[in-house]
Amino acid sequence: MSAPDGSPVGAERSIGQLFATATAEMSALVHDEIALAKAQLRQDVKRGATSGGAFTAAGVLLLFSLPMLNFALAYGIRTWSGWNLAVCFLLSFAANCLVAGLLALIGVVFAKKAKKGRGPQKVAASVKETAGVLQKAKPHPRPALPAHRGPEAVEAVARSSS
Repeated sequence: MSAPDGSPVGAERSIGQLFATATAEMSALVHDEIALAKAQLRQDVKRGATSGGAFTAAGVLLLFSLPMLNFALAYGIRTWSGWNLAVCFLLSFAANCLVAGLLALIGVVFAKKAKKGRGPQKVAASVKETAGVLQKAKPHPRPALPAHRGPEAVEAVARSSS
């Protein structure tokens, strides 16, 4: 098993290697956050498009099918019941309005789901949380070196203790 930079796990790594690993991991985290935001935005757009499609279908149904449906339904009701033709046309219009209302209701449901989609807000909150954790991270305190000991001596001790 090895670390992301290719060095064996548990081996002492230089500050440069540690910094490179941290930078690579932060870059991967940012890329993952962006990918998550894109995926959630796609889902919200898809819900909005479904809502728009349902509203469009309701409008097209009401606009283009009303004349044919009204005539067919009105004459069918008249044949079946023997009522006045005007009453039969009112009943067929009411049936068309009922179907259009159901399609509009479906559109409203999908519009509310698309509006509730909080994809980008969730990602923004996650990024803020990650930034907050990183801001609170403090480096490990190192003891002050005595005047007669230079950094080379401390580095040699650190390498020999692994």
